[in-house]
Amino acid sequence: MADDRSGDRPSSRSLRGLDGINFLMADVRDGVGPFLSVFLKGGQHWDAGSIGIAMAASSIAAAICQVPAGLLVDWTRAKRALVAASGLMVAAGCLIIVLFPHFATVVAAQAMLGAASAVIPPAIAALSMGLVGRRRLDARISRNESFNHGGNFVAAGLAGGLGQYIGYQWIFYLVCAFAVASAGVVSLINPAEIDHARARGDDDPGTKQEPTRFRELLRRRDLLAFLASVVLFHFGNAAMLPMAGQMLAEKHPGSDAIALSACIIAAQFVMVGVAWAVGRTLAAGAGRKTIFLVAFAVLPVRGVLFSMTSSPFGVVAIQLLDGVAAGIFGVVSVLIASDLMRGTGRFNLAQGLTALGVGIGAALSNATSGFVVQWFGYPAGFLYLAGIAACALAFFAALMPETKAA
Repeated sequence: MADDRSGDRPSSRSLRGLDGINFLMADVRDGVGPFLSVFLKGGQHWDAGSIGIAMAASSIAAAICQVPAGLLVDWTRAKRALVAASGLMVAAGCLIIVLFPHFATVVAAQAMLGAASAVIPPAIAALSMGLVGRRRLDARISRNESFNHGGNFVAAGLAGGLGQYIGYQWIFYLVCAFAVASAGVVSLINPAEIDHARARGDDDPGTKQEPTRFRELLRRRDLLAFLASVVLFHFGNAAMLPMAGQMLAEKHPGSDAIALSACIIAAQFVMVGVAWAVGRTLAAGAGRKTIFLVAFAVLPVRGVLFSMTSSPFGVVAIQLLDGVAAGIFGVVSVLIASDLMRGTGRFNLAQGLTALGVGIGAALSNATSGFVVQWFGYPAGFLYLAGIAACALAFFAALMPETKAA
C-alpha cells in the first residue's frame, strides 16, 4: 500500500503551501458570501426576493458544475493550476458585482462564482490525499479546516472594518487580493510529491485500477443517504446568516457590516477549535456518525433562537452555534466521502457530489426562505429553516450508517 511506504512523506514546503491555500482560499472559494446580502440590501436597496435569487444563482451554478468538477479533478494532473485559475475567476466575478451592481450582471457574476468555486474544495481535498495518503487524512483534513476557519476569521475582520468605515465595495476588493495571493501560494506545493492515483482514492496506487463506474456508485444506498443528508443540512442552514445580515441591515442601518463581520468572526473562532477537537476525537476512536449528529442537532436550535431576536448582540451570540455545526461538517463530510469511496478511485467525484448536495441545499434554502421572509417576515423565515433542519436531523439519524472502518 502506498500509505505504508517509508519515503512518501511530503516536504514541509509542500505542507506549508497546503496550509497557505486553505488559509487564503477560505475567503475566495465562496466569493463574498453573506456580505453580498448586506451590499445588496444596505448599499443597493434590493428587496429580499431579488437578493434570494442572486444568492441562489451561485449555488445553482455550483450545483450544475460539481460532478464535472469532481471528474475533472480525478482525471487531471494539473490540480495546482485548477486551484489558482478558480481563485482568479472568483476575483473577476467579485469585480463585476461591485462595478456593475445590476440584477442581470450580479446574477451572471454569481453564476460564474459558483462555477469557479465548484472546483476548489475537491481540488484541495485531492491535493491533501495525494500528498499525505489515507492513513494521515483525518489529521490533515482537521488541519485544513483549522487553517480555513482561521482565514475566514481574519478575512471577516478585515471585511467588516472595510465595509463599515470605507465602503461595501472594499469587501469585494479584499476577496480579489486573497485570490491573487492564493494563486501564488499554490506554487509552494511540489508537483512531484503528489501521488495522483492516491489522490483519487485508489487503495493501491502502484497498480492500474479502473475507477468504479458512475452509475454503479449511484446504486449504493449509503452514498445516496449521505448525499441526501448533505442537501437537507444546507437546506436548513445556508440562508440563516444571509437572512440575519438582511435583518440587521433593515433594523440597524449603519451597523450591519460590522455586526455581520462580528457574526462571522465569532463563528470562525469557534470553528477553529471545533475542527481541532474533531480531529482529536476521531483519533481517539469516535465514529463519524456520532460526531455528525451533533452538527445536525445544532441547526434547529439556532433557527429557533434567531426567530426570537433582532438584537445585533443576540445575533452574534447565536451565530456561535454555526461554528459548532460548520466546524464539524467541514471535517467529517470529507472523511465520510473518503470512507465511502475506499478502493473505487472516485474520491474527488464524491467530493463533487457532496458539493453538489451543498449547492442544491443552499439554493433551496436561499431561494425559498427569501420569499418566506418577503411574505411573512424574518421570524417566520427562521422558523421555516429550523423545521427543515429538524427533518434533516431525523433523516440522518435514521438512515445514515457508520462509515468508519473497524
